[in-house]
Amino acid sequence: MGGFFGITSKKPCVQDVFFGVDYHSHLGKFRAGMAVVDEFGAFEREIHNIENSPFRTKFDNIGERLKGNACIGCISDADPQPLLIKSKFGLYAICIVGYISNVIELTNEYLKETCGIFQARSGNKVNSTELVAALMERKDNLLDGIKYAQSVVKGSLSIVILLEDGSIYTARDYFGRLPVNVGKNKNGYCVSFESFAFEKLGYSKHKELKSGEIVKLTPESCEVMFEGRDEMKICAFLWTYYGFPNATYEGKNVELTRMNNGRIMAQTEINKGTMPKVDYVSGVPDSGTPHAIGYAQGSNIPFARPFIKYTPAWARSFIPTNPSERKKVARMKQIPIVELIKGKSLMFIDDSIVRGTQLNETIDFLFNNGAKAVHMRSACPPIMHACKYLNFSRNNSDMELLSRRIILEIEGEEGLKYIDEYANPDTERGKKFRQTICEKMKFDSLEFQTLDGMIEAIGIDKCKICTYCWNGKE
Repeated sequence: MGGFFGITSKKPCVQDVFFGVDYHSHLGKFRAGMAVVDEFGAFEREIHNIENSPFRTKFDNIGERLKGNACIGCISDADPQPLLIKSKFGLYAICIVGYISNVIELTNEYLKETCGIFQARSGNKVNSTELVAALMERKDNLLDGIKYAQSVVKGSLSIVILLEDGSIYTARDYFGRLPVNVGKNKNGYCVSFESFAFEKLGYSKHKELKSGEIVKLTPESCEVMFEGRDEMKICAFLWTYYGFPNATYEGKNVELTRMNNGRIMAQTEINKGTMPKVDYVSGVPDSGTPHAIGYAQGSNIPFARPFIKYTPAWARSFIPTNPSERKKVARMKQIPIVELIKGKSLMFIDDSIVRGTQLNETIDFLFNNGAKAVHMRSACPPIMHACKYLNFSRNNSDMELLSRRIILEIEGEEGLKYIDEYANPDTERGKKFRQTICEKMKFDSLEFQTLDGMIEAIGIDKCKICTYCWNGKE
């Protein structure tokens, strides 16, 4: 995933951009960077690895090192950025958010048709941000360059560009899979993935860009350079998992949506008569918690937190490269409240079940602390397809998904013809699917939110929501 933040202002803004980027730390965990331009058109930039420490520790006191009234920054789950590019458009800094699935094809085509070169990274890869800059150069002006890059990219591509004169161009991806918001105060404008990030800094929301919309920001204006379009396919996982609780997308708050999602799940089970007898409803922290609160409200079962994640010493971005150390860190974060676990029947709501690895360890942890029974509910349907538009549930193979592996275990390759049946709890295949996962993961029962229930909770027309991960429909 990833997120960006930028300001063009009449006053120095580096420190505000620092806070704005920091508020996107939940969206990425590998690289972060900031670039600033001063009144003379001179750029300065910093990029740091944040795999083993939070953004704020690497960029502390950045306002003392970088100076200027226009600045952009990003959290990235992929390539180092922002990049500084010298081109026919002048000198500029650029960040992108999204996922380009046809990087290799676009790179080879560009090298074949031009005399251009790319800086190679390990594994013979190129920086996707550098590729986007090269694609933009194929057109005569920056606006047409942005539109061209978005038209040839498969996946998604949102862009923010800081120019020598302090103006900022920003574009939302063509299908609007991710949000881009513009904020305003008396001194200028800002651009952000998360609107709450600039609201905390004293900006009011000016507009949410439409799919493919491109705007130019200066301290005095927000000029629409390309209108964009009303059609969109915004990612449903924004509300289910990776959106921050305070965030609002397309007018729908994340926390309220998750609570509503939980209530719908509970009502569905009550109507079907499948509600198990449990002592407490709990959420797998952190994103499962509001789903669980809603489920508890809808079922009149007490909400409790049988274990807490200890995060002061282990920031979310801390991810050791060694798999065994990674598992140990995950275990060290989980602090049990034994009085709420021992001898209790528990229901846990998780935001989703992707590979199932961490969830399996959580269940072992609960039973090792004396749980009598553990029932599991997923706040979204079974994930049957690896995402090809963003880098959230994207895997090297569909077979990394727990759902796919279970289907193969039950029926082999033949079962992949009946994915819709396996997702449906009322079919024989669907019942076998859930039973097999319960046996493998040690759940006493398992159910998933329906696709219709999830869409109802979000409250947006289903034709505007991307549900590819669940039903494979584009």
